[in-house]
Amino acid sequence: MAKVAIVGCGAMGSVYAALMVDAGHEVHAITAWPDHAEAMNTNGLRCEGISGDRTVPIHGTTSTDGIGPCDLVIIATKAFDVEAAAQSCAPLLGPETVVQTIQNGLGSPEVAAPILGADRIAVGVVGGFGASMRGPGHVHHNGMEMIRFGSYAGLPKQLVQASAKIWESAGFKVALFDDIKQMVWEKLIMNVAFSGTSCTTGLTIGEIIDDPDAWSVARGCAEEAIAVAHASGIKLDVGDPVAHVRKLGGKIPHAKPSMLLDYEAGRRCEIDAINGSIPRLGKPLGVPTPVNDTVVGIVKARERKMLG
Repeated sequence: MAKVAIVGCGAMGSVYAALMVDAGHEVHAITAWPDHAEAMNTNGLRCEGISGDRTVPIHGTTSTDGIGPCDLVIIATKAFDVEAAAQSCAPLLGPETVVQTIQNGLGSPEVAAPILGADRIAVGVVGGFGASMRGPGHVHHNGMEMIRFGSYAGLPKQLVQASAKIWESAGFKVALFDDIKQMVWEKLIMNVAFSGTSCTTGLTIGEIIDDPDAWSVARGCAEEAIAVAHASGIKLDVGDPVAHVRKLGGKIPHAKPSMLLDYEAGRRCEIDAINGSIPRLGKPLGVPTPVNDTVVGIVKARERKMLG
């Protein structure tokens, strides 16, 4: 049994938490949502979807205080909350604690490393879950396609492997990567395709694939990301990358990407870390990114109006 803390226990974090508790691990769920923490403590955490339907007892809290050192710390917050989350992790760290940063887009490990130490960080990439909160203490997910980890800078291989075994014991299929840039970008091209497109159209992933105009936008976003990856010397080992994106998306057609879920809930979106990363990296490389530029502009304008 391992002791695990999940910092940022929203939809994705709640899926991780429920399956890990079900496997016998001691899991502490840290969330900024007090109602969610209270519901987990009172009634347990219900997780339903492709993994089944279970309700597990779990310790939900809004703070890392009093938990103590853990074997594994998973930072599952939004990209823009990683700095605060990393700063809150100090009480959770022991000599061999592995910290996994699992965010959409780019930049999270670079934020966490100066705070927590680069040599204890594993970069994580997950995808194909289509997770959403049904309410406090209740999460649903459509799939569990992709779980990948790699050492950020100096984390010993045996510790990466030990942390992966925690996930595997809970029913997740894990792949370990030496080339973390490849790992991250193979997921990023899917995020770039569907995240901003869903937020601008209100469509699910399947609806985007099936609608010629929406798919044209999604494909354009992905093709620009692929061009930036190639210009950066990043290997993509997925065959035809656009076909890969369409195939993965087709496995969770009813899912709404987290960016659309955030917009619908009146929350800030991760547009800068996802679609916004493509123009930011493409410009100095001389790679034009007009589709992502347009999608970013629309999402930011909608977000400003929503947030006032």
